[in-house]
Amino acid sequence: MSALNAPYFHDDDKARLHLESIRWPNGPVCPHCGSMTAPYALKGKAHRPGLLKCVDCREQFSVTVGTVFERSKIPLSKWLTVAYLMTSSKKGISSHQIHRTLGVTYKTAWFMTHRIRKAMEDGGSGMLGGAGTSGIVEADETYWGKSKGSDRARRYREKQKVVALVERKGRVRAYHVPTVTAETLKPILDGQISAKARLMTDSAPLYGKIGLSFASHETVNHLAGEYARGDVTTNTVEGYFGILKRGLSGIYQHVSPEHLHRYVGEFSFRYNNRSALGIEDAERARNVLKGIEGKRLTYRQPDEAQKN
Repeated sequence: MSALNAPYFHDDDKARLHLESIRWPNGPVCPHCGSMTAPYALKGKAHRPGLLKCVDCREQFSVTVGTVFERSKIPLSKWLTVAYLMTSSKKGISSHQIHRTLGVTYKTAWFMTHRIRKAMEDGGSGMLGGAGTSGIVEADETYWGKSKGSDRARRYREKQKVVALVERKGRVRAYHVPTVTAETLKPILDGQISAKARLMTDSAPLYGKIGLSFASHETVNHLAGEYARGDVTTNTVEGYFGILKRGLSGIYQHVSPEHLHRYVGEFSFRYNNRSALGIEDAERARNVLKGIEGKRLTYRQPDEAQKN
């Protein structure tokens, strides 16, 4: 049976109960005052299903209050469907495809996907390459987008830059950066990678001084045709970039610089919740729904970003 036949993808009451079980596994928590005292349900024609009232602060709330779904008029079952489609598609799913599949407007689909990307944001807890991991972190940068002219330096200067830190057999953290220099990358690597980790990069000079902050800094020389030497390689981070670029070019095609960080975060979320780590589609979708709390994204925010 298709996973999309699950009742909560078709029935809004079941969708609400499903979301409540994920957000409140131990019972409702008031988003206004944090009270865990059991609230009481408001019933009757004047109240929508799932509306609760806190016995301490007397405020009303539902499972969507204080989340990326708050004040949305889109049926909750459609929200859960979009979350599943975005988390189960390795290279993503376009807003146009969501628009056609769910029968919503393109603007609605575009905004829904950005809200789900907001829920995918990683708080970045813990240092990469620390205790309990492989201890190896690969770092590299890539360039994406169009550029004018044929001058090599100009092409790299005009393209968008993304740096990624990949923990061997573990997590990734990736960032859209304005420039690729030692001054730009050092605070990122120092802030995200354990000092006890083995850092592996290509032979780009900018990593020279940065590498001194770690237990070791080992490189491969791509210019000399060297891509692996024992366990020293950057193939893992380059594999992540391969998925990212195929998704950006093949699925999304047009991504503005203002929103690139959201798409990078989406690919990082799926990588950090991949099958190789024992996380399959259903659990991956649950994990993104766990990330909806404490985050808001309004129509005005993406529109302003687009204008800027």
